[in-house]
Amino acid sequence: MTETAHDRLLIIDFGSQVTQLIARRLRELNVYCEIHPYQNVTMDFVREFAPKAVIFSGGPDSVTREGSPRAPQEIFDYGVPILGICYGQQVMMHQLGGTVQSGHGTAEFGRAYVTPTEERIDMLSGWFLDQTEQVWMSHGDHVSEIAPGFKVYGTSPNAPFAITADLERNFYAVQFHPEVHHTPNGKTLYENFVRLAAFAGDWTMGAYREQMVETIREQVGDKKVICALSGGVDSSVAAALIHEAIGDQLTCVFVDHGLLRKNEAEEVVGMFRDHMNLQVIHADETELFLGELEGQSDPETKRKIIGKLFIDVFQKYADQIEGAEFLAQGTLYPDVIESVSFSGGPSVTIKSHHNVGGLPEKMGLKLVEPLRELFKDEVRALGRELGLPDSFIGRHPFPGPGLAIRCPGEITRDKLDILREADAIYIDQIRKHGLYDEIWQAFVAILPVRTVGVMGDGRTYDYACALRAVTSVDGMTADYYPFSHEFLGETATRIINEVKGINRCTYDITSKPPGTIEWE
Repeated sequence: MTETAHDRLLIIDFGSQVTQLIARRLRELNVYCEIHPYQNVTMDFVREFAPKAVIFSGGPDSVTREGSPRAPQEIFDYGVPILGICYGQQVMMHQLGGTVQSGHGTAEFGRAYVTPTEERIDMLSGWFLDQTEQVWMSHGDHVSEIAPGFKVYGTSPNAPFAITADLERNFYAVQFHPEVHHTPNGKTLYENFVRLAAFAGDWTMGAYREQMVETIREQVGDKKVICALSGGVDSSVAAALIHEAIGDQLTCVFVDHGLLRKNEAEEVVGMFRDHMNLQVIHADETELFLGELEGQSDPETKRKIIGKLFIDVFQKYADQIEGAEFLAQGTLYPDVIESVSFSGGPSVTIKSHHNVGGLPEKMGLKLVEPLRELFKDEVRALGRELGLPDSFIGRHPFPGPGLAIRCPGEITRDKLDILREADAIYIDQIRKHGLYDEIWQAFVAILPVRTVGVMGDGRTYDYACALRAVTSVDGMTADYYPFSHEFLGETATRIINEVKGINRCTYDITSKPPGTIEWE
């Protein structure tokens, strides 16, 4: 549990797939909140956490099923405002004396429209200005009888108690999901709820920066910290924040595996060593990595080779730092949430996909994770607060194995050089056309295919490359970016003319989850 001086809101998670979006909406309102699975929320926990308000999330279960998730009964006597959402509404009604029904005719999925009752309340300020509000429903059960003390303030065709409230106890419950994009005015409900709960709205990155600097100093004392610096947003912001707290007690290790983009190593090392005065070890182990990868074409084998070598190399250089007792990681709040199993099963190891996975235990180091309370966009805001340039803060995600997974088949130095040049031109084109910030990630993949072409009066037999660019709002889904034909034509012409070794370009327009958009 975090030690923060800010007003805190507790989100009790009953298993909804969009619980994180509740937290995002609240953080956008400068309200600090944490998500905890229902099975971990006891009244001792609640009293220690000391929330100023509580939200019950949605969930996939049915309160009519024996043994289904519940909130601690005493929480209703704790004396703070409570908002129940979807399953959370049904839990409130069930535990407070109402009735929830299952069966035919009770379900409602997708877009719906809620109409108000005659009486208006402060919780619905800014709602029903056009008589109805579009919402997103996703429920198989519905409330058929509200609990004593509650009244109805909004209805929909299949949810006669779509909005209910007990004003005396400051309890509110809605059958729909205000947090999703498909409830356009949903943010207003959260604004009203936190205003009624008297939140100060003081959760800002400036305040977080000051608080975390003191926390790091207290945790580390006069000991040394090592950090695996990749140049990505998370590790860059973590390193800058820790350096502000403890200065030269921090040493960063930048592992150069020879699979980076054009000029990337020089840019990262120059930025942090020369401009920010951090102690950075540039571990150039290109020969080691490319030597081990020689002849390997299976994508999973390549990943495992790179991951193992990274740990070995990082440990080699970290062992040279005398007195290091802490390892810094850029763990984010979504990683923390996802490491807790809603079903009560074993937790997933946090950041197992990251390069330093397993090192804390192996090296006997304690963790410093200054970003573990933040979402990705908050990390970017903190980076700007710390003075990092937008060229680092706004960078597209880059995979740990680097260009190895953008080079299907066997990796060779020639293919890597060709790929770097093509990728640099592609990104330059995107920036030149002012599109970089509209795109979540863009890259070139060199395909394991060579084609015959004619350039001038000569015959060529060179590689084909694929261009990919995707958009993503929340990092949970992705779609291809709709470049114009003019852009694609201009970019392909530049790549073919300027990169020796490529004579054909294609553009991939398939849509995939962000986690699978890399080529292999």
